[in-house]
Amino acid sequence: MIGYKDSPSRDAAPSTSSAAPALANRSAKSPIAIYGAIAANSAIAITKFIVAGFTGSSAMISEAIHSTVDTGNEVLLLIGLARSRRAADPQHPFGYGKELYFWSLIVAVLIFGVGGGISAYEGVLHMMNPEPLRDPHWNYVVLASAAVFEGISFGIALRQFYREKGDVPFWIALRASKDPTTVTVLAEDAAALAGLAVAAFGVYASHRWNMPVLDGAASVAIGVLLAGVATVLVVESRSLLVGESVNREMALGIQRLAQDDPCIERAGRPLTMHFGPDDVLVTLDVQFMASAGRDDIARSVERVERQIRARYPAVRRIYIEARLLSAAVQRPSAPAGGTSGT
Repeated sequence: MIGYKDSPSRDAAPSTSSAAPALANRSAKSPIAIYGAIAANSAIAITKFIVAGFTGSSAMISEAIHSTVDTGNEVLLLIGLARSRRAADPQHPFGYGKELYFWSLIVAVLIFGVGGGISAYEGVLHMMNPEPLRDPHWNYVVLASAAVFEGISFGIALRQFYREKGDVPFWIALRASKDPTTVTVLAEDAAALAGLAVAAFGVYASHRWNMPVLDGAASVAIGVLLAGVATVLVVESRSLLVGESVNREMALGIQRLAQDDPCIERAGRPLTMHFGPDDVLVTLDVQFMASAGRDDIARSVERVERQIRARYPAVRRIYIEARLLSAAVQRPSAPAGGTSGT
């Protein structure tokens, strides 16, 4: 192994592509969206449960459960965010960045099992034993109010995401993001708004055509919607938790930076891993020029590390390992004014 250097700062910003600066510092700002979602979902959940008790709406009960689960999920995200920022120790020399991915996986499982499962179960029960709605007008009032609060929460998360992504296209930035906090809040709020629309239609259809079974069907649809969103989040969290590499564009960029150094003859494809949204490990195999001396190699390693960190601030640790080195590495560099030769 030729060189290794820890990043001088534990607060380096994340980068997952050549658009790194536009996506920087996301995890540091994510709590804004989480706090907004907690405030909105707590108020909405209480109101929905009260109205569901008065009206007997299955869709409203499902929505109340949904908001309650969302509130708990955001609390878990805050716990994961706090634990992921703990300093490295002898037992965890690479830090605790993956704590965030673990808690994000738990959140996704809860959305699927508790949110989606209970909503679908409640809907099936209501379809098997349909009961007419009692004074459905309160449902509309609560659903409209919930849409306002959910819209505000979604707007906060969306505005934060747009501010951080810069000029990167929305879907590319969303897919490239390695910070599950903002992405989870966006997904939860989007699912909540869609669920409110489904619940409103179920209440209206049930009352308009005097078919209480439609209210239960709306509850089942909300459950399926939540299960679908949760499945996407589970897949993404799992990929990050087991050790996802940076994207192809960033890997090739790192390889080119090393390859362009005057002392390096060949650089292999880097091996990379995300330990957190803003914590990337890079291992790079290189072959130095046969004419390079020990001091030349040391300066080359420093240059490559500096250039990689300048372009990709999320890279915290860089290991540069030389394979197939010439015997020239065993001798010092030529004296000043001379030329290293074979």
